[in-house]
Amino acid sequence: MLGAISIAPPSTVTFPSNLPSPVSKSFNGMRVQRLCPNIGVRLPTESSRRPCSPSSSVVMMAKREEEMKEIRTKTTEEINEEVVDLKGELFMLRLQKSARNEFTSSEFRRMRKRIARLLTVKREREIEEGIGKRLSRKFDRQWKKSIVVRPPPSLKKLQDEEAAAEAAEKAASA
Repeated sequence: MLGAISIAPPSTVTFPSNLPSPVSKSFNGMRVQRLCPNIGVRLPTESSRRPCSPSSSVVMMAKREEEMKEIRTKTTEEINEEVVDLKGELFMLRLQKSARNEFTSSEFRRMRKRIARLLTVKREREIEEGIGKRLSRKFDRQWKKSIVVRPPPSLKKLQDEEAAAEAAEKAASA
């Protein structure tokens, strides 16, 4: 059955004689287009791949710099509060994923990156104050133990919306 399927007649497939073998191995597979220039089917090559435009990376860097400036204007307490909120949001996303609810997968990366940036600024401030790595970890453990568990902002918003819907139902039925 497999022998009956043919992409090109054998007469059109020729390999250049200057290559030691017709198959060249690489991490991306075989380079058929370079080895078989007479084949009518055009396969993707390195030159035909769409390169990442330099302007998009410049825009991303600019956004990141703006975000870092915004984070650096916050106090350490505000940074701690935002880290707790973002970790709660991340937990809610994991719950949505495990329950197979609809969620945007890009939020995972965005939140993790945001948390990392916040903690980086927090550590930069500790270094400026002369706090060593060991003492920093001790403070971090104390801070984590002192965190009061509270629902993340998205859950609060959802609860408020549900309460408003219930109030609207009661007002409509009364």
